[in-house]
Amino acid sequence: MNIWQLMKREMKILYKNPIYGFCMVAFPLLVMMFFTSMMSEGLPEELPVGVVDQDNTSTTRSLVRRLDAFQSSKVVARFPSMAEARRAIQENQIYAFLYIPKGTTDQLLAQRQPKISFYYSMTSIASGSLLMKDLKTISVLGSAAVGQATMRARGFTDRQIQTFLQPIRIDLHQIGNPWTNYNVYLSTMLIPGCMMLFIFLISAYSIGMELKFRRGTEWLRMADNNIVVAILGKFLLQTLIWLAVIYCYEYYLFGILDFPYQGSPWTLVLLGLMEVLAAQGFGIFAFGLMPSLRMSMSICSLWAVLSFSMAGSAFPIMGMDGALQALSWLFPLRHYFMLYQICVFNGFPLLDAWFHFAALAAFILLPWLVISKIKNAMLTYVYIP
Repeated sequence: MNIWQLMKREMKILYKNPIYGFCMVAFPLLVMMFFTSMMSEGLPEELPVGVVDQDNTSTTRSLVRRLDAFQSSKVVARFPSMAEARRAIQENQIYAFLYIPKGTTDQLLAQRQPKISFYYSMTSIASGSLLMKDLKTISVLGSAAVGQATMRARGFTDRQIQTFLQPIRIDLHQIGNPWTNYNVYLSTMLIPGCMMLFIFLISAYSIGMELKFRRGTEWLRMADNNIVVAILGKFLLQTLIWLAVIYCYEYYLFGILDFPYQGSPWTLVLLGLMEVLAAQGFGIFAFGLMPSLRMSMSICSLWAVLSFSMAGSAFPIMGMDGALQALSWLFPLRHYFMLYQICVFNGFPLLDAWFHFAALAAFILLPWLVISKIKNAMLTYVYIP
């Protein structure tokens, strides 16, 4: 009965303070729509590329047209010299350029291995990697086209030409995401990471506001001075709201946008529940560790921001130093992302990721380490701005 009274009290607090509505509903939905719409095409398309074609023959012009036909590349300018093309990269007008020196076609026909160069900027890793792939393909296609024409003139069949130009054929199978859709890779980490950030902050903020407005004794009195009941009554309603938002996000991604997933839908339900409870557990723990509204929210902000780097999506954890690999276990987003990769993305059973599941369970239990300190803060601490 005390929990129900505390939930009603919390409902009034949520209703009167608009920051809860913004941080628990409006901002998460905005983040969800922002990231999924920003990367709705899956891959960056028509990235600006320049060409320095000093040979200007039908063969080199054909190479430029092929480069322009690629999905990721769009030839937007032709420069008379490398200096101007380089300046265009420095001014961020183009991301890369192809340099074809004079005499390239003549050397190709004479089989003298001419050299063509391509330059690309890695300021943006995604654009640099995609354009490097296109420019390298064009370089290979140039020699292959000349070799194909020469062998045809000598009477070779198409099968013989194919065997000579490509002795080994690669049969590529990209498991889970055959489209190389960046939206599938990034939105499934960035959006949950932002959700956890909001949960961290709201959890610490909720308890800190009791201390700031000197409502801690009233809060505990309604729970018969039982801090466990007080915590449950305060966060049960928030948990239900967060779960509704998380399940809305999962339905939008996997039900409406058709993001690939191999596991059971119940795995998604369990993953969403663990995400919310683990994030709330860390937020409560942060306040118990530093019973100050400002300090606890600072800890939550710092930990949430670092989580994006330590999740292992942008840079693999196994490629980091040993100390950072050990540190990655202290971030809930890391374990959420690994559970998603193993059980949802690749469809392996939950038993294969039990250690990450156990780590999230440990985050849920973290408040037990500081629960007596939270009670003491509510009864004796004085709020310091």
